[in-house]
Amino acid sequence: MNKANTVHDVVVKTASGEDKSLAKYAGKVLLIVNVASYCGYTPQYKGLEALSANYKDKGLEVLGFPCNDFGAQEPGSLDEIKKFCESLYGVNFELFDKVCAKGENKHPLYEKLTQLSSTNEDVAWNFEKFLINKKGQVVGRFKSNVPPDSPELIAAIEKELTAR
Repeated sequence: MNKANTVHDVVVKTASGEDKSLAKYAGKVLLIVNVASYCGYTPQYKGLEALSANYKDKGLEVLGFPCNDFGAQEPGSLDEIKKFCESLYGVNFELFDKVCAKGENKHPLYEKLTQLSSTNEDVAWNFEKFLINKKGQVVGRFKSNVPPDSPELIAAIEKELTAR
């Protein structure tokens, strides 16, 4: 498999500021989401946490990337964001350092996600979801208005979890 066609060569910053290669998630199914605390879609945190709780033992990792690109709806520090997510939504899935999902400062992760997705378009708003298979390939892209408990998203996740 050519790593250029996967997200496994991308390095991101953890919430504690350390570099982490997404290659560490090889063999796992990933749901990568750009998140924001003051968005109409913010209640999706609850559904994302439910997905994480229900499917983590089966190989799903939900990865949240705070992003202030859309309506300045994620202005806080990473500590503030983490406290907000934990206290209001019980979030235990991994939150990373803030990123830009569009524009001239677009993070390499979002460069790769948009390049490898079928539409090749920039992220349009907060809580857009990218489904990554065990090999690190983008296999699904779900707009902000697709909730985490939607049958379409759950079916796609379950399909990838059972794939070899």
